[in-house]
Amino acid sequence: MPDNRAPTILVVDDTPANLLLLTQLLNSQAYDVRPVTQGAMALAAARTIRPDLILLDIRMPDKDGYAVCQELKSDPETSQIPIIFVSALDDIDGKVRAFECGGVDYITKPFQPAEVLARVRTHLALAQARTALEMANRELQRALAREAELARIDWLTGVYNRSHFYEIATHEFAVSTRYDQSLAICMFDVDYFKQINDRYGHLVGDQVLRAIAQTAARQIRAADCIGRFGGEEFILLLPNTDVTAGVVLAERLRTAIAELRVPTEKGEITATISLGVAGRQPADTSIERLIDRADQALYAAKRQGRNCVVGI
Repeated sequence: MPDNRAPTILVVDDTPANLLLLTQLLNSQAYDVRPVTQGAMALAAARTIRPDLILLDIRMPDKDGYAVCQELKSDPETSQIPIIFVSALDDIDGKVRAFECGGVDYITKPFQPAEVLARVRTHLALAQARTALEMANRELQRALAREAELARIDWLTGVYNRSHFYEIATHEFAVSTRYDQSLAICMFDVDYFKQINDRYGHLVGDQVLRAIAQTAARQIRAADCIGRFGGEEFILLLPNTDVTAGVVLAERLRTAIAELRVPTEKGEITATISLGVAGRQPADTSIERLIDRADQALYAAKRQGRNCVVGI
């Protein structure tokens, strides 16, 4: 419960004297008390106001406390509200049943005010601690998920890093081999990137790499995958794609990069890329073999003058 409001306590008792006594007692401690006299009213109130704690009588004319408790605990919206039974029933079976249907405590009438307040404080504190723990666990899970994601991402370009790309590519290669599906690898790097670094500096070079990586990521399909292979070299995994279709995609990517204007503090920078594409062949016994052939195609593109695509 937030610290800036008084805890809300729903008090359920069909005896007016008991209801008045509990209400006055809890009001004296600045709790926000909501008294009701029937089980059905208790269910409606609990679902509407979501109290922090419920004090629940057992013997009531419409619905007894056991039935009310069971309904509240079966509803995900109210299942976490702690319920303290307050009853004149003092037999063991009644107490056991109260705990079995979801109660957290049991106070026997006639009750002592100090005992009621002590138990109320205890269960409000426990509920607050549980809520805080659940929030902390959710934050931890989000942090762990974020950390796991960052471990897969290349910090500079925002695409997958080499190790995670290999994990995905290895799996896709196994699937394509097993079901005899086409698979292509495209490798590309930035032409004369060292000259960009030497002329404009590494910070500008980093901007160019980020822009090229993100442009490439927008050119591929959702089923495809892009990773930074190292330095200015990138790699694409293209499932259900043969070498011909891979070359078409690579040519589209080459054109998009050639038209790219990267705004930097040194002005707009342009760059081109060379690309090599290899489609999976029966002789490719591993993803490493397929990547090696794409790398050979990339070097063939460089030998042909750069800013071009070679498929093998």
